[in-house]
Amino acid sequence: MSSIINVSEYHQIPILDGLELLNAKSHTLDFPFHTHETFNIALILTSTFNTKLTDKFLKAPISTLSITNPGEVHATPCDRDLGNSFFTYYVSPEAIKDFNNGEDVFFEDKIIYDQKIFNELYFLSKNYKKSHVEFEKRLTTSLKLLVRKYATERPIDFKTNKLFQSFINETSFNSFSLDKTASKFGINKYKFIRLFKQETGLTPNNFVLLKKIEKSKRMLKNGTPIFNVAIDCGFYDPSHFYKNFKRFTGVNPMDFQNALQVKY
Repeated sequence: MSSIINVSEYHQIPILDGLELLNAKSHTLDFPFHTHETFNIALILTSTFNTKLTDKFLKAPISTLSITNPGEVHATPCDRDLGNSFFTYYVSPEAIKDFNNGEDVFFEDKIIYDQKIFNELYFLSKNYKKSHVEFEKRLTTSLKLLVRKYATERPIDFKTNKLFQSFINETSFNSFSLDKTASKFGINKYKFIRLFKQETGLTPNNFVLLKKIEKSKRMLKNGTPIFNVAIDCGFYDPSHFYKNFKRFTGVNPMDFQNALQVKY
């Protein structure tokens, strides 16, 4: 039996439009298919880091950067026996855009080997609480270099058939029913699942769950008690909420909320 224990630390720092940090140590829980509103820049510290995209499977060796763009559907299967250790910077797209003279940014290459940038980001991951390190200045310099060397223009999305766009924008998803929703579109649930995944990259159930997690994060940031968040977001009970919140974020809701109260 594995003795590995998942240990993750979450922090939010009031720079770069709300920089978020996740320090994951020996993480064995898989991250399901999901998206983020931020750029995810992960430093791979131990074991090969696997990333599933909708059209490919990538492997990031130790000492590389693994990057996902905002809105990019991805999943991260972790090593069940040894666990994966990584440190992730969640950076707002607006901040990254500022580093590119106001132009949109997209990282076509998801796995980047650059020892200079990696070493600097790794050093900062160990010293972000130390005022003499000039964390914000040095992080900004490293991110600008990353964008200048590896970013490309955002690819044009040629998809014009947005069958579910109005439905997504206008639905709260708190009481989502697959059968009822499919019937509203005049199709069976299996066709609905297939078409929905083609359009969004996610199954309807995963999409709904992700929307609930996003809503819960906003409520936690506003100081709403965890029990109220769980119920208001449509989870069965706090235990069900804790389990799913950690699956998608890597930390439990209490640690997430407590991190917002720390002053740096």
